[in-house]
Amino acid sequence: MVWIFIGMQSTKNRSLTEIYLQAIRTAYPDWEVADSKCEFNSSGQYNDILTIDHQYIFRFPKYPEALQQLKVETLLLNTIKPYLSLEIPSPLFENLIGAQVGEAFIGYRKIRGDPLWRDTLNAIQDERILDSLARQLGVFLKELHSIPLSAIKCELPRLDTSEEAKDIYTRICEKLFLFMRPDARQWTRDHFESFLISRSNFEYTPVLKHGDFGPSNILFDPHIQTITGVIDFGGAGIGDPAYDFAGLLSGYGDDFLQRCAKFYPKVISFLDRIYFYRGTFALLEALFGIENNDLEAFEDGIGMYR
Repeated sequence: MVWIFIGMQSTKNRSLTEIYLQAIRTAYPDWEVADSKCEFNSSGQYNDILTIDHQYIFRFPKYPEALQQLKVETLLLNTIKPYLSLEIPSPLFENLIGAQVGEAFIGYRKIRGDPLWRDTLNAIQDERILDSLARQLGVFLKELHSIPLSAIKCELPRLDTSEEAKDIYTRICEKLFLFMRPDARQWTRDHFESFLISRSNFEYTPVLKHGDFGPSNILFDPHIQTITGVIDFGGAGIGDPAYDFAGLLSGYGDDFLQRCAKFYPKVISFLDRIYFYRGTFALLEALFGIENNDLEAFEDGIGMYR
């Protein structure tokens, strides 16, 4: 049965690759793309990825909602690039206007480097290199969070409001508590209710935030020991700057967060919010899984609470 499933999945991937290649060829008939130079990845929640000739990344939205999100993200990327010191995706190919799921895409040149996983960071013993990486990330977030909201010409969601936090808490109680240990349920109650009761937690100055600022979206070149770029702005919105630092905390731990804070001193003023958001990440993944019939996301998120 496992082999049948693998065979079916492989056939599906080949079929999607052919559909996506045809969409590229239709939109850009002068660009010759050989099937043998393509790599397909369907593991993303919202987009399938086609890598061409190890040089270009093409993202194809899986759902109508993801297509709308990709349109917004493309406008955002083109707007914010001049403000940032690290490389971000720069769309070179677009087929979004009037296109449907299966034919809509954006494409950009692949940024060199691999995700900066926690094990990779922990293997670095040179304090100067660690400080250099912290400076790159701290400065990047300071630049991102300083972009004037008036410069952003696309409609971004307003995130991290008290209403959103209350809604998330309600949905967690209704949909996840059934699967959680009694002590895990009580911890979740305490975590959310102590945060929601303080109005000061929602009195921050809203900024443009990345929304998924963790290891998988931070690219690193191990040969020159430097950050080379930041990808995946699909979760960007107007919200709390603490959220992006919660991604750093979750990905790399307290010590590295403190290193980054040296280059973004305001971090000290919202540490409590950073720790709150960090404590919601696994629950949010489980909630996404149960609401979108994604068993893998659900299991990954709920595991520590069972």
